[in-house]
Amino acid sequence: MTEPSAPQPPASGEQSFLSHLMELRDRLLRSVVVLLVIFLACFPFSSEIYSFLAAPVTQYLPEGQRMVAIDPISPFLTPLKTSLVAAFFLAIPYLLYQFWAFVAPGLYQHEKRLALPLLISSIVLFYLGMAFAYVVVFPLVFGYIATIVPEGVAHTPDIRTYLDFSLKLFFAFGVAFEVPIATIILIATGMTTRESLANKRPYIIVGAFVIGMLLTPPDIISQTLLALPMWALFEMGLIMSSVLLKKRDEASIAPGGEGGEVVATGPAATPPATAPSAPDSGVPPATPPAGGTGGAAEATDEDGEPWYEEHNPHYEDDEFVELSDAEMDAELDRAIAEEEKLGVDEAASEDSHADADETVAGEDRGDDDEDPPTSKA
Repeated sequence: MTEPSAPQPPASGEQSFLSHLMELRDRLLRSVVVLLVIFLACFPFSSEIYSFLAAPVTQYLPEGQRMVAIDPISPFLTPLKTSLVAAFFLAIPYLLYQFWAFVAPGLYQHEKRLALPLLISSIVLFYLGMAFAYVVVFPLVFGYIATIVPEGVAHTPDIRTYLDFSLKLFFAFGVAFEVPIATIILIATGMTTRESLANKRPYIIVGAFVIGMLLTPPDIISQTLLALPMWALFEMGLIMSSVLLKKRDEASIAPGGEGGEVVATGPAATPPATAPSAPDSGVPPATPPAGGTGGAAEATDEDGEPWYEEHNPHYEDDEFVELSDAEMDAELDRAIAEEEKLGVDEAASEDSHADADETVAGEDRGDDDEDPPTSKA
């Protein structure tokens, strides 16, 4: 009776995937715990938090008028929801830090230099959007509403309805203030260019008013107060993208920066035709050898190997090497030439096998044509 074999260790890919899942689980648990702790700290002060949130509307109520609670359990659920939302808003920096700590190990150095400022800026801009809604938009909206209340109507807002209304505006203005971040990301990733976005400015202005109409209550004041900042922040994003990407390009081509390679910043940017050598390494730039027929020989060395694998000091098997259009054409020609050569070799092999079969068949027919010997009695 044989003993059962020991379990085999998981493959490296499977082990790496499981380790990522465990890290994700740990960071999610930390986020939930921090969110729960902040919520428990805010809940005893839920009434004060709601009073601070309702200040823009209560200051415009008539003398002696107060807000009302229509639903039977609104006096309990509304402060509870207020504490939970406040805990989430206060925990946003820590939640985004956990997200950044999970994603950052998989980014290149130049991607980290671009992503970290954008992450911090997005947090600051989201808070600025909420503050803008509370300080500027709320007083204007509720002050205007207080002036148009018909006579004989008591203006007594419901606490639950007001909370939903204020959270909707907070979210709308917080997201709207992320327009510069979205603009920079679109330009930095090469999905569009600064000139293309600048040429589409009229459409973007119209789109800002449409978004303001969809995200805000049905009044012209809040719609305009959302659309105008979005337009101004779009212009700010264009300016910031020019400055940030210019600094990134200067750092990438400067000695000691990113190995001296040029970073493309848009669809029109093309990579260099030759791969530069490492700074201060004494190795000349890797250029494809001249000679040969067609474009296939331009991408291979004397041994028939791709020139950039042997001559480029920056090349690694697990590293992406960006080629120019001429080098891509040369690689394509080389692949086609190899396929044609392989096809010719296969055809020659089939012809040789066919000739051998015909020779064997001819010998068999020759043996059959010979008269068999006859015996005499």
